[in-house]
Amino acid sequence: MNQSLIAWTIRVAGILVVFALGAVGAEWTALFNGKDLEGWEPVGDGVWTVLGDGTLVGQRDPASLQKLSPWPKNYGELASWLYRQAWLYTKKEFGDFDLRLEYWARYGGNSGVSIRDATRARHAVSEPPNFERTPARVGYEIQINNRYGDDWPSGSIYRFVKAPLGVQRDDQWNVLEIESRSDRIRVRLNGRLVAEHPGDPRRPKTGPIGLQLHDQFSVMMFRNLRIREVHRR
Repeated sequence: MNQSLIAWTIRVAGILVVFALGAVGAEWTALFNGKDLEGWEPVGDGVWTVLGDGTLVGQRDPASLQKLSPWPKNYGELASWLYRQAWLYTKKEFGDFDLRLEYWARYGGNSGVSIRDATRARHAVSEPPNFERTPARVGYEIQINNRYGDDWPSGSIYRFVKAPLGVQRDDQWNVLEIESRSDRIRVRLNGRLVAEHPGDPRRPKTGPIGLQLHDQFSVMMFRNLRIREVHRR
């Protein structure tokens, strides 16, 4: 082996060692145990249940429509009920991490995964909700959209970067991966990089992870939620 090749090999090895030392303790662990809501807390009026195969199901109670009193007199009052969100949040907060999960959204469904939301969606579930203080506006929301009537496809970093169309498998299970670092957010959908952004320096760098029910007609399923925390020296 000539001297230049030896030097190149040593240099590459050194870079790999530095990289490895920069991210410590990166082990994948289950974020959801597939049995109950241990480690999670509902925010709002969502109904969260776990199926026998470990799938997490989120939906709303249809009886809430019958409980509307007084009945909405205009669209604004109806929207305050219809678009009042519900969330399921981790009790733990996270800094740098990789998150991997699978999701299924009903036809016309709208959902998302919240990161770095210090408010834990309290403004989105209030009566009436404050639509200027939802998790997408104070933290970050990674969009899930199965032909819902807005132009932010699944995988978008909502209000920052739009993901391309055609990557999601509508009406099927999809794999969502989120890489959250202090200086960047990357999103992969079904193995493809679909969104990347450095983040807003005015927004938090850490926070809980949340699963969204966007409106009163939401039905969502999640499974195989795994997280890898990244600790930097």
